[in-house]
Amino acid sequence: MKVYNTLTRQKEELQPITPGEVKIYACGPTVYNYIHIGNARPLCVFDVLRRYLEYRGYNVRFVQNFTDIDDKIIRRANEEELTFSEVSEKYIKEFWVDAKGMNIREATVHPKATENIDEIIAIISALVEKGYAYEAQGDVYFSPAKFKEYGKLSHQPLEELEAGARINIGEVKKEPMDFALWKAAKPSWDSPWGKGRPGWHIECSAMVRRYLGETIDIHCGGQDLIFPHHENEIAQSECCNGAPFAHYWMHNGFINVDNRKMSKSLGNFFTVRDVAREYGYEPIRYLMISSQYRSPINHSID
Repeated sequence: MKVYNTLTRQKEELQPITPGEVKIYACGPTVYNYIHIGNARPLCVFDVLRRYLEYRGYNVRFVQNFTDIDDKIIRRANEEELTFSEVSEKYIKEFWVDAKGMNIREATVHPKATENIDEIIAIISALVEKGYAYEAQGDVYFSPAKFKEYGKLSHQPLEELEAGARINIGEVKKEPMDFALWKAAKPSWDSPWGKGRPGWHIECSAMVRRYLGETIDIHCGGQDLIFPHHENEIAQSECCNGAPFAHYWMHNGFINVDNRKMSKSLGNFFTVRDVAREYGYEPIRYLMISSQYRSPINHSID
């Protein structure tokens, strides 16, 4: 069996680290709202991949996370006058309504970011100790310039990536490309750098290491995650562990709505729940897996 590897930009023979076993990590949703049809595509595509590998006789360990602490969740909590954990639990329950409607099987483990704070702190501490990260006023930032292979997944040199980077108001990082591993922000947990919470990218590195080990077979997600999310995961994991992070990277293509990019500002944003209410869940799954997974697909009422 061959898979297209985003890292090498070619089809490669699938050779698992452990014969007969495949370890897969798939980035899950940030739970602040109902999932939209863009979220549905990786759910359906990588559910099919997992089922096929099991059908072929592999023992598949499949991990998919929930990002349950994030700026969007906190914003939604303020709007709904709830705690951030009440918001995330509410939308995790709603996620399962839609996922089960589309016949998505549960992962082997569905870890949450907030359940892995100790592992996150351990990785950040190692990165600071090794000189890849630094503390600044209670925040901790990773320096991509210290990782010679930064840009190997998105196939862009650091200089080109730097061109579009900037330092936002309130950030105290040294270089525009540096990204936050830890933020001195509420809600907060105790850490060696004071009270704060994890940045977005670090949680996946922590959960991969805890539930699957330092090197995994396949890392999955949407094309929109290649940069910066997956690029940053590689950098922080490989600098911390001194081992390759993932042997194969698989990314699904985008979904357009009426041949235009889906966005709230264009008013063409659809949740899975909205579409299912009108047409049922099965047609959604069928649409998501009826074309080659790396190609863009167009969602329309027709």
